[in-house]
This record gives sequence, C-alpha cells and structure tokens, in this order.
Amino acid sequence: MIISKTSTFGYGSSTGQKEPKLSRYSTNQHAFIIDRLNIAETPRIDLLSLRWPSPPQNVLLVQKSNAPLATEALREFAQHIHESYPGINILLEPRAAADLHQSFSFPVYTSSDPSKAVVDPDALPAKVDLAATFGGDGTILRASSLFSTARNVPPILSFSMGTLGFLGEWKCAEFKRAFREVYMSGAGAGDRSRILDADASPRTPRSQHDGATSDAHTTNGGPAGWSSIRGKSLGSTRGARVLLRHRLKVAVDTSGSKATPSTTSDQDHTHVHAMNEIIIHRGATPHLAHIGIYIGGRFLTEAVADGMIISTPTGSTAYSLSSGGSIIHPLVDSLCLTPICPRSLSFRPLVLPASTPVTLRLSEENNRGREVEVSIDGVRRKEGLRVGGEIRVVGEEIQRDEKGWKGGVPCIMRGGGETREDDGWVGGLNGLLKFNYPFGEEG
Repeated sequence: MIISKTSTFGYGSSTGQKEPKLSRYSTNQHAFIIDRLNIAETPRIDLLSLRWPSPPQNVLLVQKSNAPLATEALREFAQHIHESYPGINILLEPRAAADLHQSFSFPVYTSSDPSKAVVDPDALPAKVDLAATFGGDGTILRASSLFSTARNVPPILSFSMGTLGFLGEWKCAEFKRAFREVYMSGAGAGDRSRILDADASPRTPRSQHDGATSDAHTTNGGPAGWSSIRGKSLGSTRGARVLLRHRLKVAVDTSGSKATPSTTSDQDHTHVHAMNEIIIHRGATPHLAHIGIYIGGRFLTEAVADGMIISTPTGSTAYSLSSGGSIIHPLVDSLCLTPICPRSLSFRPLVLPASTPVTLRLSEENNRGREVEVSIDGVRRKEGLRVGGEIRVVGEEIQRDEKGWKGGVPCIMRGGGETREDDGWVGGLNGLLKFNYPFGEEG
C-alpha cells in the first residue's frame, strides 16, 4: 500500500481503504457518483452541483513549492481541518510531509516510500476524496497531474496564492468558509438527522487486512462527519458548484508504433492526461523544427516553426494565448492547435472538436536538429521527441451512463449563485487578463 501514517514520520501501515464502488444516488435530478461523491446538474446554469453521499474522509493538500506563505497557509488549513472536522485524514506530498510533519500534533499521510518526490498516482484515485491547492495555476496543474494516468480525478478546491491565479477560485483568507461549503455540499437536514440518530458507538477502525471502512459517524465516542458541524446545512439542493474541465489524452511515440491514445486501455500507462496543454519546442536548437500535422489521420500541413501547442479550453489562456491562440470557454468541448512563431504568416491557430485525433510527427527529412523538447502541463519530459517520432493527442471522452460521469477535472467554483451572469470565467477575462482594455487608462 502507498498511503501511510507519518505522525512520527514512519512509513508503516496503510489506511487499507478499498476503492469505493460506483453506485446510483437517489435524487430527483440527474446525478452521478465518482468514488464517494455525487455531482448533479444544477438548473439554469451549465455547471454541476457537488453532493456527497457520505462525508469525505481523505483530503490531499498540495502547495506551491518554495513559497513560505503557501506553506503557512497549508499548515493553518490542516490544523483547522483537524480541529473542526475530526473524521478527516490529511494527505500530503512526501516532500511537504517531510518538512511539516513535526509541526503537527496529529498524524498525516503520504507515500510509503520517502525517496519519492510525489505520491504514487496509482494509489491516489482510490484514496483521495478531495484535493485542496495553495498556490497559483501551476499548483492546480500539479495536483491534476497526480491523477494523469487515472480515469477519474477528485474535486479540486483551489486557493489563489500565485502570480495570476486565473484558475484559482478562492482567496486564502476564505478557507474556512470555502471548505465548509464543500464539506456540507448537498447535505440536507435529513442527512444530518439520520447521522445524529445513528448508533453513537465509537467508529470501527479501518482494517488493514480487509480494507473495511466506515462513514466516519463517530470519533472517540463523539459525533463526526456532518453531525459534528454546527450551524445550518446548505440543504440538499444547494450543492457547491463544479466546473468539469476537459483533459487531453496524450501518447508520445518514439518507436514508430501505431498505438493511439484512443485505443489504449485505462490500465495501459503508455498515455497520460493533460489538463492544460502539450508543447513541442525546438529548445536550445537554433534551427526551426519541421513538424508534420495530421488531423483525423489525414495530412494537413508541415509546420516550420519554433514548436506547436495543443491545448484544452482551460489551457487556451496560457502559452497558447501568448502565441496568438484563441480564447475558448472551458465548457466548449474542443482543443486548440497553435503554432509557436511559425515561419509562414498564413499559419493561423485552429480550433477542433475534442474528439478529433491530432498527430504531430517530427519530419525525418528536413530537421537539422535531431530532437525537440516535449512538455506536458508545464513539465518537460526527460526524453525528447526524435526525428520520425510522433505525438498523438485526442480530447478525453467525458462519459455519462447509469453509473455516473467519468473523465474530466471537477473544479470547485466560488460562490453559490445560480445565474448565468455569475460567471467566474468572464470575471477572469475582465479582471485578470484585462480583455479589450482601452489604452491610456489606469488598471
């Protein structure tokens, strides 16, 4: 097992939690469950509503690296969770656990292997109910990348402490209110009553042999979960709002094989998912790269440029935007193909359906540089793309069936408004990117 207790920074027994089964949650709206959470469509807006079928138990905290303010915010947040929500376990990345475990009087959990810089992504999907980030957009991308080989990603609650914070929804000073809204999301008075009326015997510890878990109704003989939170609940119809962001499914092939991202299985880790973009760039080579572009298996053109970007709608406001790409609303199921400094002035960015396979192939004939750099969500691969190699990209399919939704990155949105005018994306364009801001006026 990967997740282990670090109250004394020992990497010993695991939580033993089994991966929760997918099941249907009874509601009068369309609903679905991903692991231990329930998300349903909300009226009048194009967002989703978060509803927990039982209180979340495991929260992963991810902070911006080498940022003392983010470290202090994470410490304060973890202390608040432990004091106010006793049924919750705190999970940290190994590096953060090594730095912070002595400052906590309660146990935290992390990778069982202290030599690893990050938690093993194979263990996270079955363990994490919610992720909270403290930093900028890059910290959110890193949290998403921990689930890059997983089909499902837990909801991400982001606190903006970075430079721009276009994706960050909450201010750090609001962390108590924000977490309470997420924790109580969809928990009505009836839900709380059933817990209060339940047997008040101490919670059965998790077994490391059979992996059994409980719903965290009691802790040390007292109430836990929803029953332990004072004040009024949000109500079963006032769940926290969720924006399901699209991801790319990426396969990097340097051997010339014909496997594609759309045909690899969920157990095959030859592909990864990207929340923002995939970039190929000439790097330190002074010569332009010659990149063959194939759309839906058909040759489109050979780009002569510094590189190419394939981005999601979320990533359209990042490097793609700086390279002249279009701004795409995150609810538009699409991908954007943007050249980086192309030699031809007529090569314009393309917006394609997310289901369209795109292949970028490094030409064997014209490339004077023998290798280009490959970056996925801001992280450069150790191995670049050599001539003859190719990258195959397709938008991740977000599926919905009788068992629920699969795919995408559920991001917790700020506020509880249910009007189309209350749109954080429009506010971000105006307030952060200064969209169409007139010249000569002060910001």
